[in-house]
Amino acid sequence: MRCIFFLFFLTGIFFNKAFCQDYAREKRWADEIQKSLMVGDAVWLKQKNGHEFLSLFVEPKNSKGAVIIAHGRGWSPDFELYGTLRTRLAEMGYTTLSVQMPVLPSTAILGLYVPLYPDARERFQLAVDFLKSKGHKNIAIVSHSLGATMANQYLIRTDETVVKAWVFIGILQGLEEMYRIRIPVLDVFGERDWDVTRWGAEERKAQIDRVPGSAQVIVPKATHFFEGLEEDLLKVVAGFLDGIFAKDKR
Repeated sequence: MRCIFFLFFLTGIFFNKAFCQDYAREKRWADEIQKSLMVGDAVWLKQKNGHEFLSLFVEPKNSKGAVIIAHGRGWSPDFELYGTLRTRLAEMGYTTLSVQMPVLPSTAILGLYVPLYPDARERFQLAVDFLKSKGHKNIAIVSHSLGATMANQYLIRTDETVVKAWVFIGILQGLEEMYRIRIPVLDVFGERDWDVTRWGAEERKAQIDRVPGSAQVIVPKATHFFEGLEEDLLKVVAGFLDGIFAKDKR
């Protein structure tokens, strides 16, 4: 028992000293994005601890609904796939808010992100509150990789009624406590996705089949980041969202 306690003690010291949230990395991402931002507006949302994080907001006329976009481990709200999702979904009639999720130094392994889940949940809620302040009553979350895992952590711990659907793309670490999630979900991943995503697909499908309107889609030939097949992914995502929000404009 003493050895186990000592191990957790050392792990805590290691995390606190070497892998605190990398706000400097967030700032570098933000500075780069703002220099070249062509589509949408930069929005800064403020957390209880005083930290402000960047989100990218696009609101088309006659919006079908609003979509929060959450990126994967260590990236930014406009990096490659996420920039494509936020701009193309806006072209398809959806308001988008792509959010900077918590990041660690580039050397941090996946497990070290677990203590950041409460921070991620706060950021999701701030994003929801921002969209509500803009008059949106129908909101979906579209999340990728670790961002999908973080969205899962938010959804199983919130009673937010304006979140009407969840799309998770290439989710990591499986699907947790799906029984707590009552909204339709779309589980989408690539045929050539990472093993950690593909191996859990059958179990995830058994869980989401219990929720009406939910589905699982495998995009042929696609890898984890859908390089060259972004439009195929968008057709799947937009088709699902259209089915959820077809009768409601906002």
